[in-house]
Amino acid sequence: MNLSKHFTLAELTISQEAARRGIDNTPSPTALANLKRVAAVLEEVRALFGMPIVVSSGYRSPELNAAIGGSRTSAHVLGLAADINCPGITPTVLARKIRDSRIIFDQLILEYPDRGGWVHIGLSEKSPREQLFTKRSGTGYMPGIA
Repeated sequence: MNLSKHFTLAELTISQEAARRGIDNTPSPTALANLKRVAAVLEEVRALFGMPIVVSSGYRSPELNAAIGGSRTSAHVLGLAADINCPGITPTVLARKIRDSRIIFDQLILEYPDRGGWVHIGLSEKSPREQLFTKRSGTGYMPGIA
């Protein structure tokens, strides 16, 4: 099922951990509607770079999120977030370019740039806060994009 021109439901729900543990990672109708919003934002990111975007984590059922030790308030559980990379672009450059664009988000987090990392882009059910964070090994979340 396509959620947008370049992003599918399978792409935004696939989880090796769910498969290993036999966890059903099927989104609710509300989470599915939210995933369509996420896919639309990912299309904007793709257009910004003119290249494919790789999703490493999208929707997580509450059971899957608990199994991987995710935050109980994670936007992933609502279908409102994706962890992404862009081949050939560092996560730092990816995060900075999204930050400097007109793309609307609730949270943009540069995750573990000291270990290769990825970018978390989250949306909101309410007004977007446009929060920026960098998470590094040993320091936790710090304000801004490094």
